[in-house]
Amino acid sequence: MAMLVVVTENVPPRLRGRLAIWLLQIRAGVYVGDVSSRVREMIWEQCSELSSDGNVVMAWKTNTESGFDFQTIGENRRIPVDMDNLRLVSFLPEGEERAL
Repeated sequence: MAMLVVVTENVPPRLRGRLAIWLLQIRAGVYVGDVSSRVREMIWEQCSELSSDGNVVMAWKTNTESGFDFQTIGENRRIPVDMDNLRLVSFLPEGEERAL
């Protein structure tokens, strides 16, 4: 079991309801919980299928140099970048968004 954080923007109510089954919504669009890797993967599948035109980022504790990993779906100015085995975030210029 590991801590999981999911942040959503502009996703349909159906996805928010699915996330609320497994995780606690602590703020609008912010969900946290302590789940197994199997449940985390199932939640990510639901996010992938139901996010529509919104965007989602999921972060979880893992055994890496930084202590966590994350993945994203949807258009956003923040894009994940791998640098020397570290996951970092790069910002695109304002007005540019990239689908991930």
